[in-house]
Amino acid sequence: MERLNSELYFQNCHIMKENERLRKKAQLLNQENQALLSELKKKLSKGNAKTNSPNTILDLNLGSSSGQNPSGSSN
Repeated sequence: MERLNSELYFQNCHIMKENERLRKKAQLLNQENQALLSELKKKLSKGNAKTNSPNTILDLNLGSSSGQNPSGSSN
């Protein structure tokens, strides 16, 4: 019984460490997401001031493709 308790304790410790690691990763991803969203909003506001909406859609595609490269390299 004591051996089982020890095993469960170590499994629990491992799960808690993994949970903390994932929580930190989620926070970093959320910060990156917020920064990309802010950048996208700036580009959209500039695009709306300068051009019509079809060109704004092109700006959206450029912004999302450049945003995917840093995320892909961090995984």
